[in-house]
Amino acid sequence: MSSKPLILVTNDDSIHAKGLHKLVQILRPLGEVVVIASEQMMSGMSHAVTIKTPLMPRLVKQEEGYTEYITNGTPVDNVKIGRHRLLDRKPDLIVSGINHGSNAAINIVYSGTMAAAMEGAIEGIPAIGFSLDDFDLEADFSHVAPYVELITRKVLDEGLPEGICLNVNIPKKSDQPIKGIKTVRQAKARWVEEFEQRTDPYGRQYYWMGGVFENGDPRPDTDEKAMAENYVAVVPVKVDFTADQYLDQIKFPS
Repeated sequence: MSSKPLILVTNDDSIHAKGLHKLVQILRPLGEVVVIASEQMMSGMSHAVTIKTPLMPRLVKQEEGYTEYITNGTPVDNVKIGRHRLLDRKPDLIVSGINHGSNAAINIVYSGTMAAAMEGAIEGIPAIGFSLDDFDLEADFSHVAPYVELITRKVLDEGLPEGICLNVNIPKKSDQPIKGIKTVRQAKARWVEEFEQRTDPYGRQYYWMGGVFENGDPRPDTDEKAMAENYVAVVPVKVDFTADQYLDQIKFPS
């Protein structure tokens, strides 16, 4: 058995994504890396799992310290099948990303990238989701390595509390250097959807979803605020959705 930490890597942008390749490049010196990623883009899949068709992982590369599988599953499928079937031991860390596009604020709810990290937290495995605030398929990842490495090393060395994973959002590459890393809270921001009505060549109506991202959160300690000020935003995320402060307020007759 290898003495290096075992790092399971996945994403929701597919095995072909530039962000995934950059993440693998950064992580390989830190441990034994196993990539399990989907053939097709799985953005917006959230915590979806595949129950109507069989999962068919395919080994495509194996060399010293590195293994790569392609699957037909979702990001959460990839964590599950890796944990229970493909890996020879429990991973020391799950890392998801690097996503093409922000997963700050409400985006975490829809994100397949962060669902994979949250699945790690459910399994009791330290997990991190990394995202870059740039949706371009050819986004510039040249500035992310120091922050990805620093945060990953810290989690490998110190672990995370039970049921907690990290949502890390990195500002888009610009002329200004990143100022540092801030641990912050999730902003209360949301997408305001718009459904454009269109007509296909056969005269049938269909709708194309778009929208505008609105951030009306004035608090100074949010992920959106940190990124706007050119900081890497780190949000500790918990799996337990219980609104504890309302347990005594919302009562029913017994």
